[in-house]
Amino acid sequence: MNLTRKDILGLQEMSSEEILLILNRAADMKEILSRDIKKVPTLRGKSVVTMFFENSTRTRMSFEMAAKILSADVSGFAASTSSVQKGESLKDTILTLDAMKPDVFVIRHSASGAAQFTASLTGAHVINAGDGAHEHPTQALLDMLTIIEHKGGIEGLTVAIVGDIAHSRVARSNIWGLMKLGATVRIVGPETLLPAEIRQLPVEVHTDLRSGIRGCDVVNVLRIQLERQEAGLFPSLREYAQRFGVNSNVLREAQPDVLVMHPGPMNRGVEIAPDVADGEFSVVTEQVTNGVAVRMALLYLLLGGSPDAASN
Repeated sequence: MNLTRKDILGLQEMSSEEILLILNRAADMKEILSRDIKKVPTLRGKSVVTMFFENSTRTRMSFEMAAKILSADVSGFAASTSSVQKGESLKDTILTLDAMKPDVFVIRHSASGAAQFTASLTGAHVINAGDGAHEHPTQALLDMLTIIEHKGGIEGLTVAIVGDIAHSRVARSNIWGLMKLGATVRIVGPETLLPAEIRQLPVEVHTDLRSGIRGCDVVNVLRIQLERQEAGLFPSLREYAQRFGVNSNVLREAQPDVLVMHPGPMNRGVEIAPDVADGEFSVVTEQVTNGVAVRMALLYLLLGGSPDAASN
């Protein structure tokens, strides 16, 4: 079974069945990562263009690795060395690259809606690798895969998303995905870092860290995104760390087998203490591995890869 949709733009528009299809396929794909030779001919002859208008380490590298493991050809576009620097618009950039006939565009952009705009201009598949503060669907999918591996499922779990919710596309995608798979979602952060519409969603909202993570099965800590913030949203990084930094003392409020997650990059000592980031409950590096598997699954499902080739 393959995905029937052309593009992966966000989890808000995706059904629980589609999400589970991707996660199940990602679990299959992860086996390939454990092999000595990490290469299968599944997508030989297919082409993937990665377009990153914002900096990225984990997302960009994992998409490129995923495509190469599946034997697709990968071309990387960097805005800093492109005609964007000469004033070329996003529309003209997309139309130019689309004329080269790629099969998939993977795009990250600072503007919310950029992925949907790209999808409207091309017949190629488009995967949203993060658009403004809108969504980051593949990050949420890899987060959910990590949770399932440790907890056996998502339904019935309580998941706290802690930190800069207002500016976080990761938070939005996680909220939609987790709710659709039956989790209770808690949003935890200072009032100034909560989006205005958050209380219209079926989530619990907490402005006290201890009460927010009390009894939680999973604590997903978000980065403070200073580059997207206006000044004055909180007094100082030091005060934020004191009130909302997840440390080992605060973590005792959660379940004894709590999972600690972070999408990266981490501001150690601000939103997460070093001993928690590197501690026994942390699954941060596993999230990175699962990112490759999830992105392999999406490319496979969108491009109709051969099951026989995937098992070679």
